[in-house]
Amino acid sequence: MEDKKPRQPILVEIGKVKRPAEEPFLPLWLFQHDDVIAAIDSGKRIERENLVNTLNRIHFMGGFIYALLRHPKYEEQILVQAMPDRIEEDKVICLWDKSQTSFDLETFQFTYLIVMDHKSIIVIPARLLNIDSAGFRVLLPEESYVISRRGTDRFSCRDVTAEITQHGFITTGKLVDFSHLAFRIKVSPDMPASHHTFGPDATVTIKLMSEGKMLFSGDCRCIRQKQDVYGWEIVLAPLKEQIRRFQTRKIRHPRRQIHPPPMAVFEHPFFKRKVQREITDISITGFSVYDETREGILMPGMVIHELSIVYAGELKMNCTAQVLYRRKHENETLCGIAILDMDIHSYSRLNRIISLNADHHSYVSTEVDMDTLWEFFFDTGFIYPEKYNLLKNYREEFKETYRKLYQDNTEIAMHFTYERNGHIYGHMSMIRAYERAWLIHHHAAKAMEKKRPGFLVLKQMVQFLYAMCRLPSAKLDYIMVYFRPSNLFPNRVFGDFAREMNNPYICTLDLFSYMTYPVRQPQHQLPQDWSLHQTTRSEIWELEQFYKHVSGGLLMDVLNLSQRDISDESLENVAKRYGCVRKWTAYSLAHRGNLKAVLIVNQSDVGVNLSELLNGVQAIVVDEDSMPWDVLSCAVEQLTDVYQVDTIPLLIYPSTYADIKSIPREKEYQLWILNALHHPSEFPEYMQRRFKMNYE
Repeated sequence: MEDKKPRQPILVEIGKVKRPAEEPFLPLWLFQHDDVIAAIDSGKRIERENLVNTLNRIHFMGGFIYALLRHPKYEEQILVQAMPDRIEEDKVICLWDKSQTSFDLETFQFTYLIVMDHKSIIVIPARLLNIDSAGFRVLLPEESYVISRRGTDRFSCRDVTAEITQHGFITTGKLVDFSHLAFRIKVSPDMPASHHTFGPDATVTIKLMSEGKMLFSGDCRCIRQKQDVYGWEIVLAPLKEQIRRFQTRKIRHPRRQIHPPPMAVFEHPFFKRKVQREITDISITGFSVYDETREGILMPGMVIHELSIVYAGELKMNCTAQVLYRRKHENETLCGIAILDMDIHSYSRLNRIISLNADHHSYVSTEVDMDTLWEFFFDTGFIYPEKYNLLKNYREEFKETYRKLYQDNTEIAMHFTYERNGHIYGHMSMIRAYERAWLIHHHAAKAMEKKRPGFLVLKQMVQFLYAMCRLPSAKLDYIMVYFRPSNLFPNRVFGDFAREMNNPYICTLDLFSYMTYPVRQPQHQLPQDWSLHQTTRSEIWELEQFYKHVSGGLLMDVLNLSQRDISDESLENVAKRYGCVRKWTAYSLAHRGNLKAVLIVNQSDVGVNLSELLNGVQAIVVDEDSMPWDVLSCAVEQLTDVYQVDTIPLLIYPSTYADIKSIPREKEYQLWILNALHHPSEFPEYMQRRFKMNYE
C-alpha cells in the first residue's frame, strides 16, 4: 500500500543531522509543544480496546503514528514517523519510516507514542520492550489520553508541486501541508534560487500543480520562513478570501434547493482523499456546500478537476469546479463553488434536474417517443406539405436521423420540450452546425390552457445557452438561427434584437436568396478561363475582406475556413462517432485566376434541419457584376455529386445578386449569428426587457 504522510500540526523541523545525497528529502521533527504532554492529566481517557481499533484502522489505511523520542545527551525531543506492522492484544510492533533509517534511533530514549487522529491527539504512555534500527515493540497501557487539538487543522499533501515567483525571483518546491488559510512549501536545497533574494514583506505569486493540471494560482503573503540544511520552508497565506472568476452579469441563474439534495464527490486535489459534501443549493453555473469551520478543506481559488455531482445516488454529472469563497454561517462555513467546465451530457442532466424542480412539464434532451414527436410536427404544421414533399422519398433515412438525435443523446444535438401526460405542446432544438457554433431550429408549439408552450421552450433555450456558453467543452462561441423575414415571431425575437444592437460584431443579420437546386449529373463544363478548386489561403483572405466590407458580421468566424481547431476532435469525427454526418468544404470559382465566388458545400444527414440548410450549397459571390449566373449554376452542378437526394437548397449571398441577375428566387432567409463568447448577456437581457421573460 502506498505510504501516506499524515498531518503535521505541531512539528518543527530539526536540522542537526546532515542528510546524505541519496537520502529521501524528509527530515526529523523537533517536538516543541511540552504543553501537550503537560495537559494529559486533564485529557479524556481512551481504553486499550478502542485504541487498538484506532491503530488497526491506521494500519489498514497505510497511515503513520509517531514515536516521541528524547536525545540522551541534549534532552531534545523528536517525533519520528513509524508504521504499525503488527498489532496484538496489548503489544504493537512498529517499523521506522524508510526516510529515518540513517539515524541511530535506537540510541534515543522512548517516551510516548503519539497518534494524530482527526480532531484529537492521542498520547500513549506505552512501555518500550525493544528498539533497533528497523523499528520497535511496545506494551500498550490500559488507558491512554485524548487531547483536543485547537486552531486550524493542517492536512499533509501528496504529489503537488509549487512554483513561487516574486519580482523576477522564481523557485519551485513541494506542497507539504495546507489548511484553508495557508500553504506550507518545502524548497529543496538543490534549487539554485537562493532564499536571500526573497522579500518576505512583498507579495508572492504561487502556482500549485499536479500531473500538469493547475490546482491553485494566486497572490499570497509570507507568514513565516526558515532555512536549514534540509532546504527552505515557507508558509504562505492567500491575499484574497473571495475570488471573482467570471464577469458580473445582470441576470443571475436562480439557485434551487433540491430534495433529496445532490452530493458533491471528489478526490481532494491536495491530499488525494475522497471527499463528499451535501449540496445546499445549486444552479447550472455553480452550487454551495457547508465545510467545517476549523477542519476546512475548501480554500478559495482551489480548482477541482474531477468533481461529480451525484443526484439520488445514481445520476452522476462530472465537471471541473473552483472554490470561490468561504463565509461563516452560524456554526458552519458556507463555500461557494463555480462550475468551470462540464461535458454536454452532464450539463444536460443537471439542467434537466433544475428545470424539472422549477416546472415539472419542462424537459431537456430526454428520450422522446418518436410517434408523439411526428404527431406534434404534423399537427402544428411545422412539417407543411411543401416541406414534406422534399422529404417523403427519404422518410426512412429521415426517421433514423431523428431517432439518433432524440434517443441516442449525442454530443451534437439538444432538444427542449414542454410536455404533459405524454403529449408534446412545445418544442425547440439545436444542433452543433460548425466547430464552435450551434444552430437553433425546429421551434413549434400548440395550444395548452393557461400556458404558452412556445414561449416556455424559448425561455428554456435562452437560459440553457446563457450558461452553456461559459463551458469550454460546449464549443459554443456562436449561436445561429435561420428565419424568413416574413415570419413575424422570429423576426421580432431575433431580428429586432440585431437591429437594436446595430453592431454586426455582436449580432449579425445576413440576408440570403434561396432556391431549390436539382441534383444531377453535370450537363455542362465550365467555360474556358474559369476554374473550380478548393479554396486557397489567399482566396480565404480575399473572401474575408469582401465579407468584412459588405457585412462586417460573424459568418467568416463561424466558418473558420483558415484556422480549423486541430487541438480538439473535429466536429466531423464527433458526428461520425454517433453514426452521423456533418462536414463542410469551401471551393473557389475563379476567372483567369481572379476570385469571383466561394461555394460552401455543407453535408449533413437528411432532415437534420427540416429546411435542409445544413445539407446544401452556400454561394458567396464576391464580384456580383462579373459573375454570370450560368457559370455559377454550372459550378454548383459540379459539386452536387456528394448528395444522395433529388434536390438541395442553394443559398446565395449577397441576396442582391438574384436581383442583379434577374434570378427567380423562391424565398429569402436571414442568417442571425450571436457572438456568445464575448457578448453572452445581451440577448437574455433583451428578452427580459422586451418580452418580460422571468428567469427566476
